[in-house]
Amino acid sequence: MNKKSSSKNISNYKNGGENKKTVREAAAKENKEAKAAQSRPPQENEQIIYGKNAVTEALLSQSEIDTVYLLRNGGGTGKIAALARERGAVIKEVGEEKFTSLLGAGVKHGGAAAVMAAVSYAEVEDILKVSEEKGLPPFIIAADGIQDPHNLGAIIRTAEAAGADGVIITKRRSASLTSTAFKTSAGAASWIKVARVNSLAETLEGLKKRNIWIYGAEADGTPFYKAKLDGGCCLVIGSEGYGLSRLVREKCDQVLSIDMYGHVNSLNASVSAGILIYEAVKYRRQA
Repeated sequence: MNKKSSSKNISNYKNGGENKKTVREAAAKENKEAKAAQSRPPQENEQIIYGKNAVTEALLSQSEIDTVYLLRNGGGTGKIAALARERGAVIKEVGEEKFTSLLGAGVKHGGAAAVMAAVSYAEVEDILKVSEEKGLPPFIIAADGIQDPHNLGAIIRTAEAAGADGVIITKRRSASLTSTAFKTSAGAASWIKVARVNSLAETLEGLKKRNIWIYGAEADGTPFYKAKLDGGCCLVIGSEGYGLSRLVREKCDQVLSIDMYGHVNSLNASVSAGILIYEAVKYRRQA
């Protein structure tokens, strides 16, 4: 390759890329959808999820499903109906207007939605117990202020598919596990533990004391292919607009970057996460 590689912004951290306006718009859309989902009489400790994959995986994972809504004459929902009957959930075949009242106008629901128990976040200790039960070194993904629920959902999906033990998110300046994130995860959020912490920096310090190496993703780090991601590790993905926060970066044992060889100078946060996650998987499979 004649082009000289450059370690450019791997998750739109410092060069614009996925700009702050886009992040704000995504957050505003998330809030709008959350409010729309409450157009039905709000029930305590409930959450509405939507999308065929999200509903199917929630049913398969033994999540507490109360009611399943299927689009009348929508087609392609036979498996969901069978699973719902098996789980003893109430099945309601409804028209498009019901989906609009549940989710808001224009939401792509795929003809399926469900009312389930509100998300119960795990503790970091619960995630560590998963690795203990597997008999493998801990493999954790942390999101440092990811604000777009679609990015969060995609990261959760990749983490679960790669066999990670869990995902850690922050309570402040971060997307939460909303219906939008749940749908984007294609139901993976039903299978993997997600912990929500007050201070990611303090949490990472605790992981370091357990001999878990912390790897952060930034534009000016070591090329990821030069790192040896074996043993217990936690991969930290920074926010779309700002990257890793100062305190979190200070806790990292090593900062990694992804070289850019084309004309674009950045990658989506969830894409960057996927590259690093599967780089870690490569070493874990060799162990």
